[in-house]
Amino acid sequence: MNKKKSVLESSVFYTLTAILAGFVIGAVFLVIAGISPAVAYGKLLNSVFGKPKYLVWTLIYASPLIFTGLSVAFSFRTGVFNIGAEGQFVVGSLAACVLGITLKLPPVLHALVCVAAAAAAGCIWSLAVGLLKVKRGIHEVLSFIMFNWIAFYLSNYVVNLEVIHKEGGGEATKDVAASARLLFPESLRSALDCNAANWGIVLAVLVAILIYVIIEKTTLGYQLKAVGFNSNGALYAGINADGSVLTALGISGALAGLGGAVQTLGMSGRLSQFAGQEGFGFEGITVALIGSSSPVGCIFSGLFYGAMKYGGSKLSIVKAPSEVVDIIMGCVILFIAISQVFRILFARFTKKKEA
Repeated sequence: MNKKKSVLESSVFYTLTAILAGFVIGAVFLVIAGISPAVAYGKLLNSVFGKPKYLVWTLIYASPLIFTGLSVAFSFRTGVFNIGAEGQFVVGSLAACVLGITLKLPPVLHALVCVAAAAAAGCIWSLAVGLLKVKRGIHEVLSFIMFNWIAFYLSNYVVNLEVIHKEGGGEATKDVAASARLLFPESLRSALDCNAANWGIVLAVLVAILIYVIIEKTTLGYQLKAVGFNSNGALYAGINADGSVLTALGISGALAGLGGAVQTLGMSGRLSQFAGQEGFGFEGITVALIGSSSPVGCIFSGLFYGAMKYGGSKLSIVKAPSEVVDIIMGCVILFIAISQVFRILFARFTKKKEA
């Protein structure tokens, strides 16, 4: 009974159940569209596991998602809702791109400077919202929504500046200098049969472990969680609540900015003018929820979402709409959200049975 109880109370159980339910509902929509779910899901799996290079591409797609997932998860764990990871991701990628084009530095140093600048840009962008919250009482969700759009239009403006704009027209910047890229050595990329293979996934895993240590093993993490759990109680205990909010938002913004750097310096190598929000920050919310706001969980949920994105992009080969991936992920989030209802009902049922 105790073993059964622990399973039913486990976040992993509800997450896996939600994922399974998402695939079932996705299959229903595929049947309605006249497409065999077995064929579509078979293509999805083959597009991820069929060849070693497919797995490498999955890791490339997952890397920025892990960072934005960590950004949102860190804010959740510390009591603030960072819906601005999208804007922080954009300014991070913008900072990395501009410095990657304009600076002339040795290879390793150039990449480090660009990555640090991206983290700083995301941190500052998030701190601006934090200051509005603690100094003027403006709710962070409203500010983050506005800052997301400011970042969007700022990026489009900077992309078209003559100093970094691609020569010969086009709605994109010049290519980032090779010295600033986060790519694997050419020999390794050739062996993996993937020109975009980069250090992003390694960096993402290392940062996830660091964030886990900060949250679970340090005094800072304890203070940030205490403020998130009960700001008045934390204040009574002598913890600076406003300072903790700013610290949490600063770290959260830096993580999203790092995701932007990994995407620009790793995969894309340039910035293009946006027609709409890219969505990495909003997808980070999905990653954080699937990962139960755990830094380690974000690694696995980011890999899952990356696999879904890359595999889903190949569904058109079997004439299945790639939007089925969005349906599946949306259903997964819905079922994770309502899983709390089932936990409450299970807890009440267990109490009555024990009584």
